[in-house]
Amino acid sequence: MKSFKLASLVGSAMVACSIGSGAWAGTNTGSLSVTSSVAKTCSVSTTSALAFGAYDPTAATALSGTGSVSLKCTKGSTGITIDLDAGAHAVGSQRKMLGGTSSDNLNYGITQPATTTPWTSCAGSTVWGSTVGGSVYTPSGVTWSAAAAQAFTVCGSVPAAQDVSVDGSYTDTVIVTVNF
Repeated sequence: MKSFKLASLVGSAMVACSIGSGAWAGTNTGSLSVTSSVAKTCSVSTTSALAFGAYDPTAATALSGTGSVSLKCTKGSTGITIDLDAGAHAVGSQRKMLGGTSSDNLNYGITQPATTTPWTSCAGSTVWGSTVGGSVYTPSGVTWSAAAAQAFTVCGSVPAAQDVSVDGSYTDTVIVTVNF
């Protein structure tokens, strides 16, 4: 009985060695398709608040401020637009910041930058926002990348001589929509 087990074990080892050494009866090949697609997508990666600072209602000039919206879009994307809504406290086409402890509102406006490339100056005068009588912003000359955000300047101003109460802060929230 012992010799039979030993012979079986030696025979199995010899078969295993011959299989491991490539002694096959034959081979055949086939192919495996591997596929994927890349989605055209954009996301608002960060925003920097449109901060006006301290407003002086007795000043004769408007108070200006800047902020930014940063986007990441799929490499090679085209036809991207950015829209800003009217904000949470708008009345008609007038954006308004609501006072924290008073019922006063502080009117403000948002305009598109002077050019359609990232990080440009606020010399433009086009109202930014399709819901407030303005238009969407269409960036151009941008090399889009999902790895690197592109930042666009948000320009704003608070008109002079508004009769508002002293209040800790006036705030609003504007929704950014990226169309791609």
